[in-house]
Amino acid sequence: MRIGIDTFTDKWKRHTQSSVSFLTEDYLSTKYTANFTDDNYFVAGTLIPTSDLVKAIQNLQTGESLWAGTDLLAYRLSKPLQENEHSTRVEYSGSYVYIKNPWEVFSRNADVLKADFAALTHARQSAPLSGSVNVIGPREAIFLEEGAIAEACTFNTTNGPIYLAAESEVMEGALIRGPFALGEHSQVKMGAKIYGATTFGPHCKVGGEVNNSVIFGYSNKAHDGFLGNSVIGEWCNLGADSNNSNLKNNYANVKLWHYGKKGFVNTGLQFCGLMMGDHSKCGINTMFNTGTVVGVSANIFGAGFPRNFIPSFAWGGAGGFSEYKTAEAFTTAKLVFERRSLQFDETEQDILRHVFEQTAEFRNF
Repeated sequence: MRIGIDTFTDKWKRHTQSSVSFLTEDYLSTKYTANFTDDNYFVAGTLIPTSDLVKAIQNLQTGESLWAGTDLLAYRLSKPLQENEHSTRVEYSGSYVYIKNPWEVFSRNADVLKADFAALTHARQSAPLSGSVNVIGPREAIFLEEGAIAEACTFNTTNGPIYLAAESEVMEGALIRGPFALGEHSQVKMGAKIYGATTFGPHCKVGGEVNNSVIFGYSNKAHDGFLGNSVIGEWCNLGADSNNSNLKNNYANVKLWHYGKKGFVNTGLQFCGLMMGDHSKCGINTMFNTGTVVGVSANIFGAGFPRNFIPSFAWGGAGGFSEYKTAEAFTTAKLVFERRSLQFDETEQDILRHVFEQTAEFRNF
């Protein structure tokens, strides 16, 4: 998962100057392994590190846990804390950001991106910015890693910084307002209009109009169309002129599908767009209603607005859905991986098989 400039994993490695591993669901543990020692710090996986928070965690003694109200932030033990097992409680009174809901990835992105920019650019020199770039606002709020290219575009840093990672490119005519982050080997296409706070992960191609959205790695929205207040997972593709609504006609708060509750929950947000899981794709001219949740490996196409909860491995659109068989989904995934010179191996297939089985109850077509 990504928020700000880099992933949660990257942030913890950067703040602690140490390696990390993962305590996760069994079906993910082959890809994301856990490495235990006799003395381990266990940290909530979507907690954003800060200097004060890291210091408080590192000050824990064995058998102690760090809490902020009802939030368990971290604990120090030789093994994972079991249900109903007790540890000595230590209170944390500092500020912290703990991402608990998908929509917080975009709604909290501005502050996290600004903090990441300050940390990642400290004591570093930006690669030179081309004289063909029109800059509005502080030029020092623009940072290019080696190999990043930007020509004949406009950067506005009035409301936040702009960070271009290694070998990324902003093409001619693009208009970008910070805060904004572009991942390694990613492209912003010609004439794109990007509003902050927005993040594109590595190996992404993005065009059209994008506002306050986060796109994880290896996903594309390469053509015209609007994407706003949204989170797009890895290996996704949005077809040309696909659009999402991010504001209801009656201006009411947006509700989103919640897997745990098996129903819709109020986000408390007036602006909330599309949440799309890994490997999902949509055809050209697809229209997504406000607050649409798309699962993993779904394929959406056709005229009209599809339902605002599309289960994993769904195939179809407003006219109805059928089940997207794993054999067909795997064939597509294999081709997509090959385009990036990567292998869609058994580990990846096993993860998707589990998701297919786990989400079967939602595919009542």
